Amino acid sequence: VQLQASGGGLVQAGGSLRLSCAPSGSFGWYAMGWFRQAPGGERDLVAAITFRTAKTYYSDSVKGRFTISRDSAIDTVYLQMNNLKPDVTAIYTCAATTSSTDWGTPYVYRYWGQGTQVTVSS
Repeated sequence: VQLQASGGGLVQAGGSLRLSCAPSGSFGWYAMGWFRQAPGGERDLVAAITFRTAKTYYSDSVKGRFTISRDSAIDTVYLQMNNLKPDVTAIYTCAATTSSTDWGTPYVYRYWGQGTQVTVSS
């Protein structure tokens, strides 16, 4: 199973972007998350959502700024990013887990998509 991510790009500060992620096939994922890695930094889980109940997790760094959602009909997860600032410039990668526990932590994600670059200019 592969995850297909899209939606990154270059945007000016204050702008918005929406990232999308969908698996190439159906495999019964429990939760899907978005990770980001800035240059020289670690890869951090910034948001996650469960498939059936749409329960969400946000890291403190994005809470109130990003919104994660899912469309179960088309098996797609979105990350809406508004009022963007240069500090969110990073590679964003989506990942999925079939684990029903600890899905709000980065350790259980086993299925990964390719990264998509988000660059916010000042």
